[in-house]
Amino acid sequence: QVQLVESGGGLVQAGGSLRLSCAASGSIFSINVMGWFRQAPGKQRELVAAITSAGNTNYADSVKGRFTISRDSAKGPVYLQMNSLKREDTAVYLCAAVPVGRAKYDYWGQGTQVTVSS
Repeated sequence: QVQLVESGGGLVQAGGSLRLSCAASGSIFSINVMGWFRQAPGKQRELVAAITSAGNTNYADSVKGRFTISRDSAKGPVYLQMNSLKREDTAVYLCAAVPVGRAKYDYWGQGTQVTVSS
């Protein structure tokens, strides 16, 4: 089992920055991919960014050039640096993990709220 805890959300003005953190505990060596999702009211959950254990990353088109996913080590916390925030970035941001040998995100955090004001 893996437990994920997000932190770093809050209220920020448009154009500002926030950094989210996701700390994993439990069977962290079973994790292959870590991702950040977001869900806004009335909208589908979407994958914002992901990073593999090898450090490969991918991003949603809507955040490319503004958001950066990173980690200090292969099994360390995962961060989402969000710059040039827009009102449409307002959502609950959730951290999730894909276990080794699986093809979907099986583990989820509780989420952290990000609100961008104009």
